[in-house]
Amino acid sequence: MNALLKRVWIGLAATLIVSLAAMVLPDRIQINDDGRIHLGAPAPTPSPSTAAPTPESTSPPLTRDAVDEVIRTAVRAAGLDPAQGRPTGAAGADSNRTGWMAVREKTAAQSEMNAICADLERQGWTLNPNGDRPDASRSYKRGGWYLLVSTRGKTQTPSNTSALTDSQTYLTLTGLQLNLSDIPLPETTVRIG
Repeated sequence: MNALLKRVWIGLAATLIVSLAAMVLPDRIQINDDGRIHLGAPAPTPSPSTAAPTPESTSPPLTRDAVDEVIRTAVRAAGLDPAQGRPTGAAGADSNRTGWMAVREKTAAQSEMNAICADLERQGWTLNPNGDRPDASRSYKRGGWYLLVSTRGKTQTPSNTSALTDSQTYLTLTGLQLNLSDIPLPETTVRIG
């Protein structure tokens, strides 16, 4: 009798936990009418509003050399000489990463970042506003690449880099080539009852 009660309580507790989780995370946990629980993102359902491709989905893949040129062009558009900074990735070392970085005066860094961002948008990069802080960082995507444009102050710099004065900050562009469709989202079906 104790084993049966124990099973009932465990079943009730599991049902309560899953039901609460489904309410808190409806995009990750779904409970079907038949009691089956699906973990992971729901299968996308095509709709007329999502049938049109976004500019990102139609962008041809970019090479690292092309992204390096995008970065140099955007830096020049901000009135800076790319040679004033330094690349953050060695040429040919990692074809999935690139970037540029320079020490700038804090008073000018924000307007320079804004000019770089405006040029990236002019070049066809799509703003990805999720998690960005317009006064500190913005991220863009195009052709399988993601670019992060940021200003980061003295307190956020790694300890092994050169020291900044109180009036200086880093202006950085970091490019990463990511294929997020290659990363599987775990999806599991659990049946209770």
